Amino acid sequence: MTQEDLASPYPELQPPPVVVAPLNRDFDDHHGEVVASVGYTKGRRPERVPIEGIAGYIGKENSLLWIGLKNPHPELLGEVSDALRLGPKALEEIRESHRRPKIIDYGHVVLVVAITVEIEGDRPMFGETQLIIGDGFLLTVRRGATASHSAVRERLEEAPDLLARGSDYVASELLDLLVDRYVQAATRLESVVEHAEQKLLIRGAKDSDIRKLYRQRRDLLRIHNAIAPLAEICRRLSRVEMTAIDEHARPYFGEVADRVVRIDELVAALREALAFAFEASLMIGQSQQNDTTRRLASWAAILAVPTAVAGIYGMNFEHMPELKWIYGYPFTLGGIAVACGLLYWRFRRAGWL
Repeated sequence: MTQEDLASPYPELQPPPVVVAPLNRDFDDHHGEVVASVGYTKGRRPERVPIEGIAGYIGKENSLLWIGLKNPHPELLGEVSDALRLGPKALEEIRESHRRPKIIDYGHVVLVVAITVEIEGDRPMFGETQLIIGDGFLLTVRRGATASHSAVRERLEEAPDLLARGSDYVASELLDLLVDRYVQAATRLESVVEHAEQKLLIRGAKDSDIRKLYRQRRDLLRIHNAIAPLAEICRRLSRVEMTAIDEHARPYFGEVADRVVRIDELVAALREALAFAFEASLMIGQSQQNDTTRRLASWAAILAVPTAVAGIYGMNFEHMPELKWIYGYPFTLGGIAVACGLLYWRFRRAGWL
């Protein structure tokens, strides 16, 4: 359904709004910029509210308006901001793109910026999700993130008592959903790191492996910078008194903060694992080089014996030992063989050969 007149700010002048069953998926308006604009009464009776009618929906008793925007144009943001009375400073901040998590308390609304992490191939892709928490409404703005919030919406619609707790509780659920996606990203990167470890430990580090290893550690550092500040933001939401955050919703943000800390520790552990694997690969390479050096030194010492004897007898002096002796030649060859054999036995016993 794409009609924009399903709900009106003046119900007494319009036909009663169409009551829709729990929404199973997002819907698109404004060329895909509006993925959801749904009103709830005591967590029930979800109805689609057109952007033009959200101003009249705000302020209804026991109601919640949930608006989701994806890559919106500034004009649409301005229209929604005016309808929700966010103010020029909040609108200016919402229009900006962010690279790090952020929280701003404007008094009547709270803006929370969270960075999204999704894995495409073996590389992380970053986006942002802005949550504007107000009295009776929740506005989400997604940029660069492909995954939607429909899973949370469907789950909460099946539990109206949870949805009736308000926009602050829904915001905590959305942040928890983002943490779930952090877990998925970390799990995929964990398999990538394990594969890199096996390659480094089995065949050693090549130039291409070192470049790839640096890129992977750099990606993990970027993930750390993207998610680590979110833990402190959730701590602040759970401890600091804010007008838009009910005291009963604060513990949920504390739980989200604990999960973010655990994921950040996992990301740090993956970075350390790559560092240890690289160090182990270097040590293995150095050990192999030492083995090669010892072998070369052993054979050089063995070959030095016949070289020295041949060099002495190649001087062509007239008076030299055993030149006139009939057994001189075989005796010299035998002495060389015995000396080389002894050296080989000693080096073999020492583990150099």
